[in-house]
Amino acid sequence: MRGRRRADRRRSAVAIRHVAFEDLGGFARTLDARGWSVSYCEASTDQLSHYSIRDADLVIVLDGPIGVGDQRAFRFLASEMHLIERRLSRGQPTLGIGLGAQLMAAALGGRVEAATTAPIGWGEVSLTPEGRRSALAPLGRPGAKVLHWRGDGIELPPGARRLAFDAHRENQAFACGGEAGLALQFHLEADPRGLEEWYVGHAVALAAAGIDVRQLRRQGRICAEQARDVAEAAFGCWVDARFPESAQQGRGTPLDRLSA
Repeated sequence: MRGRRRADRRRSAVAIRHVAFEDLGGFARTLDARGWSVSYCEASTDQLSHYSIRDADLVIVLDGPIGVGDQRAFRFLASEMHLIERRLSRGQPTLGIGLGAQLMAAALGGRVEAATTAPIGWGEVSLTPEGRRSALAPLGRPGAKVLHWRGDGIELPPGARRLAFDAHRENQAFACGGEAGLALQFHLEADPRGLEEWYVGHAVALAAAGIDVRQLRRQGRICAEQARDVAEAAFGCWVDARFPESAQQGRGTPLDRLSA
């Protein structure tokens, strides 16, 4: 029957990537374990209005080394915001991380302020009462830490619900679009192995900020096990709430990447 999802079709998740090394990290394992078909598209070169992206069951807009204020130089950012606004207006689950969170805020009428300094490293976030009732509740576990890699500030768009904050930023996570949208200023998806590529890719920025990569690496290794558990619990809970039927599906399905 037209318009009805075939019962045997795997759910599709598309990650919009800005640089090759900032990928889904541990989130790919979470989706893979639930039997999802996971693919990547490149924000700067792929056609974001293509139906395979536009109508994917889940779209995840990843972070990158540019900002919302760079639209004149990188015109594809406007296409991303249009995609985000369109999906959320239709109640299609969409997750924004870092730059993705800022694009989500801007697309819905919020303001993004570029930071003069960007705190980078592992730290805690505090949950609002609504955050403690959300999928992010595992972030409230004693000693739970997330990776901070972006300092830009977000003003919540109309109707958004603040979920998390810290000493540096009032809005570290928010929900929007009813139950469809989630925006994270921090990184739950990062894992120690993948971060080795971040250290290389961001070497100039890290050096300019006076950050010792060796110390950052040690922090990551110390936090790795708990961070992985918290990420799986939080992201898994969010996905399962949106797609309860996928929670019980097969495990170990290989990832299908549109591009490497």
